[in-house]
Amino acid sequence: MFFAAHCWAFQSAERKWEIARHQMVEAAVIKAGVTDPRVIESMKATRRHEFVPKNMRVRSYLDAGVPIGHKQTISSPFIVAYMTETLDPQPTDKVLEIGTGSGYQAAILSPLVKEVYSIEIVEPLGLRAAKVLKKLKYKNVFTKIGDGYLGWEEHAPFDKIIVTCSPENIPQPLVDQLKDGGMIVVPIGERHQQTLYQLIKKDGEMVQQALRPTLFVPMTGEAEDNRKIKPDPANPSLINGSFEEGADEGGFAKGWYYQRQMEVVEGLSPAGTHYVHFENEVPGQYAHVMQGVAIDGRQVPAISFSVRIASENVIQGNGPDDVPVAAITFYNAQRKDLSTTYLGPIVGTSPWTQLTKPQVRVPIATREAIVRIGLFGATGKVNFDDVRVSVYSKNNN
Repeated sequence: MFFAAHCWAFQSAERKWEIARHQMVEAAVIKAGVTDPRVIESMKATRRHEFVPKNMRVRSYLDAGVPIGHKQTISSPFIVAYMTETLDPQPTDKVLEIGTGSGYQAAILSPLVKEVYSIEIVEPLGLRAAKVLKKLKYKNVFTKIGDGYLGWEEHAPFDKIIVTCSPENIPQPLVDQLKDGGMIVVPIGERHQQTLYQLIKKDGEMVQQALRPTLFVPMTGEAEDNRKIKPDPANPSLINGSFEEGADEGGFAKGWYYQRQMEVVEGLSPAGTHYVHFENEVPGQYAHVMQGVAIDGRQVPAISFSVRIASENVIQGNGPDDVPVAAITFYNAQRKDLSTTYLGPIVGTSPWTQLTKPQVRVPIATREAIVRIGLFGATGKVNFDDVRVSVYSKNNN
């Protein structure tokens, strides 16, 4: 009787995870533009909660990065799916992954390619990921502990390389270990200002295409040692907070990432001639954009945070948090969230209004922050402009 009851409870729990997983894929992957049926099926089948620390599993099927310890995160489901689709995985491919992390990206690739070789520089993470991958019987995934900057020469050349951490520039060993005609998908750039690139090797040269702004943890080891541009956590600020730099060829606002249902509009605004516009008709559907900020709570005890916002026929979505706001969340060195400050919410119809919190306490353990603006699942239309973060001083009042 006990065994039967235990089995029923286990099946019931697994069914709940499955339902959550399928809902996540529908909302965060398919509706966000991923179309490859093989990638979608792998996302539906891969048990993401198995790769998340037990104390964070409640967040397994949110479209968000989740801390996994040792200053690392498991990337958001959308980014994993988007990068996988961009990699164009084929059944005959031998793929090198730089940054095993939790093992989730390798698990997604496993049924789509011939072999996955994955490198992790943080030994406890690499060992834990290898254990989970073995338990779940991913037999074509091979892992090792090492500096991903150097690649895995023993098994080169590779058809594809996927990099799940951000170097300032492409490591030459990865270029050398890629087959001619092969592809690398990698986020490149500064610590909080990165662009996801697709690079194809043609006659020994790398032909690159910028895809979209993004934010990944930095590539450590030799890549970090070689980094020339480093953030200043004593002077937090936003890039393009007034959106005056307009949009790039892909329609993305410079400095901002994970853009959903947003466009940069050229027209008279409170802070110049540009603002951003969000519009959503489906309750609960994502409509937001984000930006990472370098900040150290030991050096910055408080900040000022402000935004200008206008709304039209805004109705709260399915949950209590599905309302337009500007928010800043502070994270510690392990990327665990410490606290969040909100400006808003705004519902209904409202002309341009400035929302300000002149003094926001920064937890002393803070090592970075993320600013988010958008509808967040509400329906209607909302505009944002003049988003500001600065070190607090009495003169800000």
